[in-house]
Amino acid sequence: MAGFPLLPHQQIGVDEQSRAIQNRDLQLAVSNRKIASMIIELVNTGSELMLGRVLNTHQQWLCRQLADLGYLVSRQVAVPDTGTDITAAVGEALARADLVITTGGLGPTSDDLTRDLIAAMFGKTLREDAEILAHITEFFESRQRRMPERTRVQALVPEGALVLPNPHGTAPGLAMEVRPNPFRASKASWLVMLPGPPRELRPMFKDAVVPLLRRVLSLPAAFVCRTLRATGIGESVVEERVSAPLQPLVQLGLELGYCARPAQVDVRLAARTADAEALVNRAEAIVRERLGDFLYSHGEEEIEATIVRRLNTLNQTLSLAESCTGGCLAHRVTNVPGASAVLLAGLVTYSNAAKGKFLGVRATSLDAHGAVSEPVAREMAEGACRETGADYALAVTGIAGPSGGTETKPVGTVFIALAGPFSTIVERKFNPFDRETFKQVTAQQAFDLLRRKLPAPR
Repeated sequence: MAGFPLLPHQQIGVDEQSRAIQNRDLQLAVSNRKIASMIIELVNTGSELMLGRVLNTHQQWLCRQLADLGYLVSRQVAVPDTGTDITAAVGEALARADLVITTGGLGPTSDDLTRDLIAAMFGKTLREDAEILAHITEFFESRQRRMPERTRVQALVPEGALVLPNPHGTAPGLAMEVRPNPFRASKASWLVMLPGPPRELRPMFKDAVVPLLRRVLSLPAAFVCRTLRATGIGESVVEERVSAPLQPLVQLGLELGYCARPAQVDVRLAARTADAEALVNRAEAIVRERLGDFLYSHGEEEIEATIVRRLNTLNQTLSLAESCTGGCLAHRVTNVPGASAVLLAGLVTYSNAAKGKFLGVRATSLDAHGAVSEPVAREMAEGACRETGADYALAVTGIAGPSGGTETKPVGTVFIALAGPFSTIVERKFNPFDRETFKQVTAQQAFDLLRRKLPAPR
């Protein structure tokens, strides 16, 4: 890792030799580093967003995709489907930004205004594109559906705009260089218009917009971004463990960030320097040493994907016995490709009768200890292993609330059991959250219990 000599983190900033090396590297990094100054803004259109009827997933998804490529979004707004709001938002964004991306408003209905408004803003004539019209016609014919006449409007393209193909729908995306830019006289901008449905926007962005950006708005410096995921440890404790030893690397250009999720903390390491890869590698080594077994993933892998991957490697199987989580564990596992080779069964035994019938939980255990107890969680896990023949079984039983708690077992109490080729393990947790968060946190804790007990990958 040229340019960043590896030092034990305990010695960073302690002895004179270390300080000399740090000062030398800092001077080199500051003199050679190029910081991207590109301004990017998003304009999400849709009255349904303003009414709270639809969640604005575009903002999160596009910001993440752009950030992973090194393009950091400076600002994003959402506006209703009205001409004055859309034109004002786009004009304000073009006054500041090198790249403006709009979402929505390219369809065939009366509230799809973006295409027409953008053309009018720049005095561009709308012309019908024969290839787009042929695609729209084929789209309906292949589905044996009549094509409404109004659908033809999606084939209109502002003069000079680039067409971004849409194999998953009828409305193409559009891109145009705004030169001259009436809102920003000193500098041109790029304007990209994407359709609203995520199933159309996302592949279009990856297949058409990303190559365009790399061609017309290339970044001035290398960019490396890496995410390390931890569970079973709080965000403040993560920062306490890694912040100080990473500070010398932050001075050299490392971008350090944290993102807390239910029972999970992401540590983001990024750099945009000539030695970005080496800098991030050095930071990752420090984080791994400081967080140890709390780390479960490098990159985008969720903990359930880690479980499925490792069980597949081991050629071993899993069964699930759930009560308070209502199938949340099974849902998350079955979202992972390859789960069919691992998951034998998921049993939602919500009632006491179901716990007895399908898992063999004894009535005496239920009567003596209650459904939310260590003995019942143990018998649920062991019953799931026995009844399905799985190598491992996870069981959860708890009180999700908001009612049902007692002084000794308040709302949020949960018992998680793991049965396998060892003595069954039962852990008591306290997750005093709303029901949905309770389910997700409990599932994360259960998966982490299994992850820690699986044989280490070779």
